[in-house]
Amino acid sequence: MIELPESFLRMPRWWTEGADWLGGLAQAVERQRSRWQLEVIGDVAHGSNAIVVPVMRAGEEFVLRMSPPGTEVADQVRALRWWDGRGMALLYDADVEAGAMLLERLSTPLTTRPVDEAVDVLGQLMRRLAVPGPDNALSTAEIVVRRSAELEPEWERLGRPFDSGVLQEALSIAPRLAETTSELAVNGDFHSDQVLAGSREEWLTVDPVLFRGDIEFDLGRVLWTRLDEMTSIVPHFDAAVSAAGLDRDRARDWVVWRTVDYWLWGLSAGLTEDPVRCARLVDVL
Repeated sequence: MIELPESFLRMPRWWTEGADWLGGLAQAVERQRSRWQLEVIGDVAHGSNAIVVPVMRAGEEFVLRMSPPGTEVADQVRALRWWDGRGMALLYDADVEAGAMLLERLSTPLTTRPVDEAVDVLGQLMRRLAVPGPDNALSTAEIVVRRSAELEPEWERLGRPFDSGVLQEALSIAPRLAETTSELAVNGDFHSDQVLAGSREEWLTVDPVLFRGDIEFDLGRVLWTRLDEMTSIVPHFDAAVSAAGLDRDRARDWVVWRTVDYWLWGLSAGLTEDPVRCARLVDVL
């Protein structure tokens, strides 16, 4: 039986949900190991809501990923199959009802590389993932329309936490972003923590969220997740735009809108550091 890391057991998510799943996780891993004829060959790693177990089968190494079963697992399996290894970890097997995936084994995360290098890699991957997207995927335009209607009420409810001019800038940008001709696949959870070194390709993405539309959608997250390492933001913004082959003005619009969106979400969730990063990013751009 595997041993679950204490740092995973203490994750905030389990304070309010998932206790039953967590309690049976070691047994669930054992069942999946037996079902897929896997041998555990390393220590358990984890993110905020999933564990990754290094395993071997027939002399080949993989990782077994286990997370709470549900629509998120089904959506992720669909996304992995859609990209089918293009800039993305390969999915070898899946048991959605068990929350289990058998994935290509990767190694060092992009967070270990200097921010200049990371931004360039992420820009290149953003373009590499831009294959034609599925017709029934949620579009970035739909996301803007839906979420923009919530921004001002949320800003009011939170006590007008930042200057109204910032909010109005995001709202004035929204109609432009709500119109797009792009039908490209977009990864809606894209940043350095989600990219790891591979052997098939130098860097590969994990844990995707599949949208379609403007690939600039998550450029804001690319920046704000490494913002503390940037002495000057604009050169990193420009580097990502260049590496991904983006339209600079539209990229800037997406960064501003997504940053205001995340700023309000972060305040609602009780985050303290991310809203400060959002303020800095919006101020510069």
